[in-house]
Amino acid sequence: MTGISPEPFETQRLWLQPLAEGHADQLVEVLSDQALHKFIGGQPDTLEELRARYRRITAGSPDPQVSWCNWAVLLKPGRQPIGTLQATITGRDGELVGEIAYVVGTAWQGQGLAREMARGLVSWLSARGVARIIAHVHPGHGASSAVVAALGMVATPVRVDGEVEWELPPRS
Repeated sequence: MTGISPEPFETQRLWLQPLAEGHADQLVEVLSDQALHKFIGGQPDTLEELRARYRRITAGSPDPQVSWCNWAVLLKPGRQPIGTLQATITGRDGELVGEIAYVVGTAWQGQGLAREMARGLVSWLSARGVARIIAHVHPGHGASSAVVAALGMVATPVRVDGEVEWELPPRS
């Protein structure tokens, strides 16, 4: 059992609050741009679908070996919602592995916010004993590849559902 739960944290420009069902009301417009689905497929959720999704997420993983940590990402100083951040943490071969993912609303892209939130998450995970950090990125998504590369992650030969698995090399 991983036993890790999301906690609030902050970076230079961002507040990260553990995701709650009520965040759907704040985030539905931010996440409504079809362009956000170019690489992941599907359609933007309606408000009710997003509330239901957040309700499922915040209930936690049904697998005791997996922790779901999700955050609403808010821009300082006014706490304007701009996206979401997540880490799925599993125990594998005696170590904790964190798979990270992030979404930044279209209006806030290109400002280094995805890199900032992901860097904050990597620090947060490392402080909780997560030894291995990975991300899965569509091979055509140059901006997301640049984010994980800026974190020091390297592309591996592993492919999951057509996405490249990136891994942060262990620190010595």
